[in-house]
Amino acid sequence: MSKIYELRVYRCVPGKLPALAKRFETKTLKIWEKHGIKQAGFFTTLIGPSNMDLTYLLEWDSMAAREQRWGAFQVDPEWIAERAESEKDGPLVANIASSFLTPTSFSAVQ
Repeated sequence: MSKIYELRVYRCVPGKLPALAKRFETKTLKIWEKHGIKQAGFFTTLIGPSNMDLTYLLEWDSMAAREQRWGAFQVDPEWIAERAESEKDGPLVANIASSFLTPTSFSAVQ
């Protein structure tokens, strides 16, 4: 069976993209590693509707694995503390869009 990819687009509060990127780079990815969450890439928008977006892909073995691992991450005390600390001067993200993707038979990733 093919992997499932989750496409997440975070629209940042104006001026907060650098802080959000730093949180992922220095804090979030380490916590994800602890929970077995695998990223397949992070991107900022060079040309497009908004330069305030951070877009990333997560790779999952199944929706059940996603629910278990993401759920554990969301209630992890370290994540809750790091998120609160990074948002002490206000939220970093205005909204989040999430889609679940499955590779086609001719995709370079399976």
